[in-house]
Amino acid sequence: MTTRRHAATLALVLLSLSPAAAARDRADVVPPKPTGPQEVEVVAVAVDQETEVPVVLLQGKRDRRTLAMSIDPAQALGIAAPLNGVTPSRPLTHDLFLTVFGHLSVTVTRVVITDFRDDIYYATLYLSAPGAPLVLDARPSDAIALAIRAKAPVLVEERVFEKSATLTPRRRPSI
Repeated sequence: MTTRRHAATLALVLLSLSPAAAARDRADVVPPKPTGPQEVEVVAVAVDQETEVPVVLLQGKRDRRTLAMSIDPAQALGIAAPLNGVTPSRPLTHDLFLTVFGHLSVTVTRVVITDFRDDIYYATLYLSAPGAPLVLDARPSDAIALAIRAKAPVLVEERVFEKSATLTPRRRPSI
């Protein structure tokens, strides 16, 4: 009889420790906010209807937040062409860079949009090269154009989402 009682007690203890039971007991507890950069999908290049300026639209894969950054028309073409599967008859600058990278055994590993300050976005381009990795400062539009071509991930730091959320469409900066 004692063994059955111990077994029943043990079963109750194990059930109370299960993840489902723990989740039920903590339904009102908010999980911690993820930290670090969030990978984004480059959704489209469009024209802002109010300003008639091209923008690149990014959407977070983790929380679906969007970020619209103004870009100049040449950069819009540089991003839109590979995004839409269009191959220009002559290589654009970003295509040329990737060709050179290939001959030098350099690969684009990721792009991180790191900051937004004084109405300017900043990005870092991460490259894998023989001997040592390279980390370069880059304009986000150039970095995004390279990442799309190289099929490398684009990430956005949390602070960039937070700072850009306060922008009005008329005050959207260029990159």
